[in-house]
Amino acid sequence: MKTATFQNNRLEAILFNTLNGFFMLFLVIVTLYPFLHTLTVSFNEGNDTLRGGLYLWPRIWSLQNYRSIFISGTIYHAAWISVARTVTLTVLGVFLTSMLAYTLAQPHYLFRKIIGLLFVLTMYFNAGLIPNYFLIKQLGLLNSFWVYILPGMVSAFNLIVIRTYIKSLPGSLIESAKIDGAGDFTIFLRIIFPLCTPVLATIALFIAVGSWNSWFDTFLYASSDIKLSTLQYEMMKLLGSTMSSNSDPALLNGVNTGQSKGMVTPASVRAAITIVTAVPILLVYPFLQRFFVVGLNLGSVKE
Repeated sequence: MKTATFQNNRLEAILFNTLNGFFMLFLVIVTLYPFLHTLTVSFNEGNDTLRGGLYLWPRIWSLQNYRSIFISGTIYHAAWISVARTVTLTVLGVFLTSMLAYTLAQPHYLFRKIIGLLFVLTMYFNAGLIPNYFLIKQLGLLNSFWVYILPGMVSAFNLIVIRTYIKSLPGSLIESAKIDGAGDFTIFLRIIFPLCTPVLATIALFIAVGSWNSWFDTFLYASSDIKLSTLQYEMMKLLGSTMSSNSDPALLNGVNTGQSKGMVTPASVRAAITIVTAVPILLVYPFLQRFFVVGLNLGSVKE
């Protein structure tokens, strides 16, 4: 009887693992194929792409799609602005949000509930686009690099996640440190901050991806200053010009640079733009991935 039960359990386990493996393989294919197809189109000659039937390998290799993007000298400076805003906002956002979360996680802090409630309300109520624009204008942030940093340094969602994680830490750590004479700032920097590495890496990834992909704030607050243009904004303008050229599948205006006519098409340039904007974040993600699942699960435990 026990042998039969053992064999049945073993067959069920084998069947489950097999079906689960096929299901996960299907998810991987569905997830990766659009990106790989876009990568293929970006390296394929534009006119040849119009023929269709292109899947995971270019038929005619060409770098003209990428040359058409980087032909403008403003792209390089815009890329530098995007990197600078992403790094600055990520560092300041993680540090300031975690410091505020530590303060609100202390049970002896008198105004923790009121301040926490105010932050939560900002997640449900927004003044709107026009009031926000006038606020930025009155603060003197229009056409300023800090318009990319100051409005988004502290996020209510990130604050709640980090605060919940800090509350899950043993309170005896803080008590023992205070007995030894450590102040709150010392406790935060030398005890709490290192212990919050998983959730902070998760929040850093959230902030970095959001900042890197953002272009609408450039359009609203800094579009009149070319020196503050970001890579995503420049790509958006180029993408808009390619979309307006969809009715004519010939070469895009101003990007031929002497090559044979028809090598660059709207579809091929859009694929190249997608790859250029996605690759930097894809290169950063592996360094934070090992913290991502742990930080997200532990930081989202209900209070």
